[in-house]
Amino acid sequence: MKKILVPIDFSEYSEYALKASALIAKQMNSEIIVLHMLGLSEAILTKDETQETREAIYYMKLAEKRFATFLDKDYLKGIKVKETVQNYKIFSEINEVAQENEADLIVMGSHGSSGLSEVFVGSNTEKVVRTSDIPVLVIKRPIDEFKIKEVVFACDFKMENIKPYHEALQLLELFKAKIHLVYINLPGERFRSSLQIEERIKEFLLKATSGNVKNFDKVAIENDYSVESGIYNYSKKINADMIAIPTHGRKGLSHFFNGSIGEDVVNHANRPVLTFKI
Repeated sequence: MKKILVPIDFSEYSEYALKASALIAKQMNSEIIVLHMLGLSEAILTKDETQETREAIYYMKLAEKRFATFLDKDYLKGIKVKETVQNYKIFSEINEVAQENEADLIVMGSHGSSGLSEVFVGSNTEKVVRTSDIPVLVIKRPIDEFKIKEVVFACDFKMENIKPYHEALQLLELFKAKIHLVYINLPGERFRSSLQIEERIKEFLLKATSGNVKNFDKVAIENDYSVESGIYNYSKKINADMIAIPTHGRKGLSHFFNGSIGEDVVNHANRPVLTFKI
């Protein structure tokens, strides 16, 4: 992992993301790119193009000064840090910054009316996840050490999840993490028999691993009343350090599994959440 992009708004949540990025960067010998997107704070309210230019310059200079204080952290010592301030207003442009800088990972702190409860219902972080082509790591709370040993990768084992599955394997291998695959079985119309689930999982692994299904017996099937509670309960059961989930990007985190996962996964799990674009 060569480069980590960290969008910030100078909040405490941004610092959670910055510190987590620093811990990762030291493990991977990575560079950190710190981006302040002026549109995040909705600071620029303009009436005409000339006024917008003046205010953009003013706020960019102000942000550059705030960088000096915000980035004066002991945990950043020894890490190459690049600062950039942009007058972006739409969140898809963060993905453009990531692509231009060849970033391997975006790390964001999440906030809202009740912490990460807003991630799944339209927060800034959710908008980044929705539009990002590279993995996004969501951090909710301060992290003193970034040791990822056990990771839950939850999906419905449809073929469209093969790409994010491979990306998860590749990225998490860098952390020497063990991946626990889990399928959440629900009651009602979405209920599947054990045989149906096993056939789907086996077909997925055959395709994803070129015929190697040695991990088939290690895939967990968790029965629950909702996908979010199933993921949470299984993560708690194995004491997972992180939850990894694929997303379509159509409506970000609210459309995992072609359905609707509410904010419960992250509300209840004080664990980092790693997303991969399908």
